[in-house]
Amino acid sequence: MEEGRAERRRRTEAPSHTQGGPRRAGVMTDVHRRFLQLLMTHGVLEEGDVRRLQNHCYRVHDRSAAVEELEDFINNINSVLESLYIEIKKGATEDDGRPVYALVNLATTSVSKMASDFAENELDLFRKALELIIDSETGFASSTNILNLVDQLKGKKMRKKEAEQVLQKFVQNKWLIEKEGEFTLHSRAILEMEQYIRETYPDAVKICNICHSLLIQGQSCETCGIRMHLPCVAKYFQSNSEPRCPHCNDYWPHEIPEVFDPEKEREAGTSRATKRSLRSRQH
Repeated sequence: MEEGRAERRRRTEAPSHTQGGPRRAGVMTDVHRRFLQLLMTHGVLEEGDVRRLQNHCYRVHDRSAAVEELEDFINNINSVLESLYIEIKKGATEDDGRPVYALVNLATTSVSKMASDFAENELDLFRKALELIIDSETGFASSTNILNLVDQLKGKKMRKKEAEQVLQKFVQNKWLIEKEGEFTLHSRAILEMEQYIRETYPDAVKICNICHSLLIQGQSCETCGIRMHLPCVAKYFQSNSEPRCPHCNDYWPHEIPEVFDPEKEREAGTSRATKRSLRSRQH
């Protein structure tokens, strides 16, 4: 009996370590399992939604327990998942730096992971859109340029009208974002595909000079050519009245974006909720 219990503990407790250092062995409870299932269905969530999801799982499965700190909660799940080459990974949106979380498969590229949801010609359309995005200076590919490659797709032939619908499927599944007829990678795709992109497009890939992560959208120095994510630009220059390139020290010619402030976001959310409550009382 004791040997059986020890064996079960070995199966559920993964002695783990991560980029941030040693990680304690984790044990998955019903709270963790429900959280993981729901995160899988969403693909990627902003941090505020992740916290709400965590609280929901505690209310459903363990209402009396104290809610664990989010970082510890996720590290606990990751310590169990790492033997499966899966990880809940934290990143940030490239346009405004909002923290996001996605469940990432570390064992396979995301294009192959998408195979269960998309046909061969649809996957090839995604690869061609991805290549255009990576090669572009802006991090965007126009729908016209993507659709012009439809005749080159592998597998079953696809009409342009069908291709337009497939592009919208990529948007709905949070692989792409569409802005005014142009497409770029969603935060989910960047989190899940960074290693694949680095290995597949080594000569075209762009890296942020500040955080050294994959860069799709950002600003570049007109003198030395280094690139920075918009949130990294905002943080680096936030208290600098005369911004200069961190590499060559030349004047930084771009508009400095605002830094994402979670406190302001929470205050705005509280204000909106209060206004809704007041309106509901008046009716």
